[in-house]
Amino acid sequence: MKVVILAGGFGTRISEESYLKPKPMVEIGGKPILWHIMKYYSSFGFHEFVICCGYKQHVIKEWFADYYLHNSDITFDFSQDNKMTVHNNVAEPWKVTLIDTGLNTMTGGRIKRIRDYVNNEPFMLTYGDGVSDVDLNALLKFHQSHGKIATMTAVNIGQQFGVIEINKEGTIEKFREKNEGDGNVINAGYMVLNPEIFDYIDGDDTVFEKAPLERLAAEGQLKAYMHPGFWKCMDTKRDKDMLEKMIQEKQAPWMVWEK
Repeated sequence: MKVVILAGGFGTRISEESYLKPKPMVEIGGKPILWHIMKYYSSFGFHEFVICCGYKQHVIKEWFADYYLHNSDITFDFSQDNKMTVHNNVAEPWKVTLIDTGLNTMTGGRIKRIRDYVNNEPFMLTYGDGVSDVDLNALLKFHQSHGKIATMTAVNIGQQFGVIEINKEGTIEKFREKNEGDGNVINAGYMVLNPEIFDYIDGDDTVFEKAPLERLAAEGQLKAYMHPGFWKCMDTKRDKDMLEKMIQEKQAPWMVWEK
């Protein structure tokens, strides 16, 4: 199953670095947060990625183009016709497709543009700026069990995002702005989508979190997978520093590949 990652936004709220690179390429622990997300999916056996690029997309493409070079020990012998010797083989079991989905395209439009790359099959979807320890195998099993078009991971978190309302059967009924009386259940990304999702997206100007998800919810086609564990979105410099600290203290719940 392919994993689609939205990595095309401007990331203006972490502007200390995003004027140089797209937010998914901002590093934590010496690696882009995009790499951390991919390593997490790969640890569950999901190795095929479709990355929706946009803002400064060349930075993402060049990083992957040089991945092998940057992660191996190498000797350059200029006296031997510029001979290069690789001393270790650092490779990932990944197949990565990088798609230019447009500079100003909205999230729904970016998803619509990669339709031909998921082969009319169900696929995973997440954002390129959030890490979690969600059980991806359990998430997929839950999605396959209910037969609806979409499953979204939901978490309880401090009230700074929009709110989703879930009925007792676990179906998301609607989205709305937060108010003082709300609980804290929000969209954490980490979704599983059937190919029918593309019929809910009009074009480049479609915000995925608005009309498509609202329509799915109204039709009873959107299920919530409740995740009681860790989730963190890197929205600000403060968020970045928090994730850095967790890595330094070896308390990063998403870095399961190091356990």
